[in-house]
Amino acid sequence: MTIRAEMKNGICQLQIEGEMSIYTVAELKAQLLPHLGLPGELEIDLSKVSELDGAGLQLLILAKREATRVGIILRLAWHSRAVLEVFDLCNLAAFFGDPLIISNSATR
Repeated sequence: MTIRAEMKNGICQLQIEGEMSIYTVAELKAQLLPHLGLPGELEIDLSKVSELDGAGLQLLILAKREATRVGIILRLAWHSRAVLEVFDLCNLAAFFGDPLIISNSATR
């Protein structure tokens, strides 16, 4: 499990692919946290997240809180169906404050 990073128009864009679960979250956290220490804006593309459990959700909450603490803008984008289902179940869309952008694969 890796996070792909790319700079585009001054924004660090990260893409997470696969599971965000108890089995992968430690590795994802180690890859994600260094990006939260950089100045600027950060966008996390969630379109390829196939599963999101409580541990994955906690990592997203940690990322949002850490970004707020250090004063960077963090956006979650292109939410997969798995992400949307968990956000809806836990009523967390407002907490993250991002528009729920649905990827093409999530609408199929």
